[in-house]
Amino acid sequence: MKLRRRSFIVPSLALARLACAQIVDSEPATVANIPVNYTEAKTGTYTLPDPLKFADGSPVADAKTWMEKRRPELLKLIEENQFGRVPPKPDSMAYDAFDQGTPAFGGKALRKQVRLFFPSSRTNHWVDVLLYLPANATGPVPVLLNFGWTANNLAVPDDPGVRVGGLIPANPRPEPYFRVPATPTPGPSRGPGRNLDPMQVVERGYGWAIFNYNDIDPDVPNAIAAGVRAAFLKPGQAEPAPDEWGSIAAWSWGASRIIDWLEAEPKIDAKRIAITGASRLGKTALWTAARDERVACVIASVSGEGGAALSRRDYGETVAHLVAPTRYPYQFAQNYQKWAGRANEMPWDAHTIIALVAPRPILLQTGSTDKWSDPYGEFLAAKAATPVFALLGKKGIEEYSLPATGKPLMHTLGYLMHDGPHGVMPADWPMFLDFLDAHLK
Repeated sequence: MKLRRRSFIVPSLALARLACAQIVDSEPATVANIPVNYTEAKTGTYTLPDPLKFADGSPVADAKTWMEKRRPELLKLIEENQFGRVPPKPDSMAYDAFDQGTPAFGGKALRKQVRLFFPSSRTNHWVDVLLYLPANATGPVPVLLNFGWTANNLAVPDDPGVRVGGLIPANPRPEPYFRVPATPTPGPSRGPGRNLDPMQVVERGYGWAIFNYNDIDPDVPNAIAAGVRAAFLKPGQAEPAPDEWGSIAAWSWGASRIIDWLEAEPKIDAKRIAITGASRLGKTALWTAARDERVACVIASVSGEGGAALSRRDYGETVAHLVAPTRYPYQFAQNYQKWAGRANEMPWDAHTIIALVAPRPILLQTGSTDKWSDPYGEFLAAKAATPVFALLGKKGIEEYSLPATGKPLMHTLGYLMHDGPHGVMPADWPMFLDFLDAHLK
């Protein structure tokens, strides 16, 4: 594929200094022997590719052209160069609905659990999905699907009816993957379950579902044989091709298979399925919404580099850090490694990934002291994606400066920055639910 750069915006350094006044500069650092910049004045200038211009430079004139032509062009570009191509939906899937509706949390919720087998054999890989539904619902309800960091029983330790996850012969996994404290931890956490009572969601009228992403593909290097990708390798192939799926794409593909199951659940409104994840799972949630249009709404938390933060900004984590051999190259397509140190040449950036979600609602959540994830870079990416939302009749980020911490922008393309570090804080969750209320109810 011939890759070309196109002009879009050149950020003003003066504007940048004004807008990110809440994020104080700090001393540079080194990660994986690669320098890390934390000074706004040293981020450099750059030109972003215009999402509303085709690769040949011709403009996107209307919403129909975006949806039918330009969006597929961008999706293919990002898929082949960053996350990797995934297999189509399997012809059949095996399910074991071992908990079909047990009262939970004092009878206020119904608990359902299912084991999904990949691709269809019960001797291959599987993922356990935990779902809570409002017990008093009179019809199908929207659902929030969470990318979980650990076994479901550890994510919801106060429900003894949740199946215990772990190492069993039918589903071998690298031993450390599920060793997360069984009790909630105070302050920020990377995602749902450790600082959230699922009833907080259920009492708002939503279903709440969660699964352990490691059940789909282990989050460790050199573990292809232990994950779902192994089932799709061609004869003689030891690893995916350079343009095929890394772990993030595998987790995303697995989430789509869970959505297949949610669509068939009569108590779920299949038109109102939202997803959320944090950090690398924020990247995964964002990419899942970009490639799977059944996702009605996405909350991508602290997704940073490789997610919602602009790669062209030399601030915090960079593509080079992501794909360094000692860090996370396995999470991406091999092709992504060739863009290390060449972000300014990429014919896409984070704003184009965000734009792929339009016109569906998306909330980007960051932390004011999470400089590694570049919260201001996420804000700028959202602004650069706004013209696509506008073309489709939706409101994006029109503000010129970062909102105050804890004061979210609740537009179709929204932004929330809490006062604190990397992760999701308890105070974020009510605002997440307000965002869902605004766009799904």
